[in-house]
Amino acid sequence: MPTLSDATRQYRHRLMQDLMDCAHVDALVFTAADFFQWATNFHVDVQTWERPIAVCVPRNGEPFAVMNELSTHHLMMARERGHLWLDLDRVTLYAEHPRVTQRQPLLADVPALIADTLRAAGLAGSRIGVDAASGPLARAAGLLPDAKLVPMLTEMRALRWVKHDEEIAIMRAAAELADWVQDRYRENIRPGRLVQELDYSMAALMVTEGAKRFPGENLEVMRCWTLSGPASASPHGDGASCGARINAGDGMVNIVIPRLNGLVIENERTWFCGKPSSEQARYYEVARAANEAAVNAAVTGKPVSGIDAAAQAVIEKAGCGECIRHRTGHGMGIIGHEYPDDMAFNHRPLLANEVYSAEPGIYVYGLGGFRLDDSVVTGDTPIMLTRTPRTLAHATID
Repeated sequence: MPTLSDATRQYRHRLMQDLMDCAHVDALVFTAADFFQWATNFHVDVQTWERPIAVCVPRNGEPFAVMNELSTHHLMMARERGHLWLDLDRVTLYAEHPRVTQRQPLLADVPALIADTLRAAGLAGSRIGVDAASGPLARAAGLLPDAKLVPMLTEMRALRWVKHDEEIAIMRAAAELADWVQDRYRENIRPGRLVQELDYSMAALMVTEGAKRFPGENLEVMRCWTLSGPASASPHGDGASCGARINAGDGMVNIVIPRLNGLVIENERTWFCGKPSSEQARYYEVARAANEAAVNAAVTGKPVSGIDAAAQAVIEKAGCGECIRHRTGHGMGIIGHEYPDDMAFNHRPLLANEVYSAEPGIYVYGLGGFRLDDSVVTGDTPIMLTRTPRTLAHATID
């Protein structure tokens, strides 16, 4: 069963230590939910604008955190499963309601609470790298005049580019489940069916199958979403999906995105409810070739931007350049749109074991969209995690 073990914890901790050494800081503090999870393996269960959290990873010593009381039992459960990379004795909780007994600090006390935990760790006069020097953390810094907060969001994002083998194993398992769901879509697409009903049925099938494959693990359905007919010409839909039905002859773009144990992959396909027209077939083949070019460009040492350029070249050569509405993809990881997110303008060399979505699209107003999206691991030879067939024959549902 794919999980993140102590090997991944040590890998990420080494990355953080190397960054601290390079930047000459004594600790890193993360306040965003995705960074918090990356550093602690805790599935954050609060909105951080409403219930702020912070985890500090010192250069020397064990991590410690400030969290909301809502997470109390969740922390205990995560510890019992062996998934938590925090010692509960090093978690300080605050309350969001006044207590008569067993009082805890309140929300208004969070800046002072952060300052106190940093002071107790001997970091009151230290250089501290942070993902955001605002909110309660900024107010905490005002209570520690000898400390210096060093904004390091760009450097912190780079920590998440290269995946550990355990991360890729989880993403592969999620991709296999997504492929299984795509097979169920192919079996269930038919004229007259409500599009939203189809998607909810497929999401139910995903969690049912997931229960067989990953009992006791954390599987989330981030998206099972279909756009049918002309609405699919907008990558994010037309804003009027309620009541939409599949019509014979429709082209359909669907999105299957599971999140397994905190890691996300994408699997998107274009389907045809009945034999596609010659126009639909032509656009599909261009999109398919662009997707294949993007996947093949995810080679170690070549530029990140080369993934986008390879797909765009195919689309432009086919005379469809005016139908592009978005970049070819983005990094994948803890959140769906992971770092880097500037694929088209990022010219650094690709590293081995990065994971990207390869999702070039063609969008023809009045006709529909044509997009295939695969999650791919960079290497000397790129590795596709999603394997749903891409042929026009497979995409056609008679």
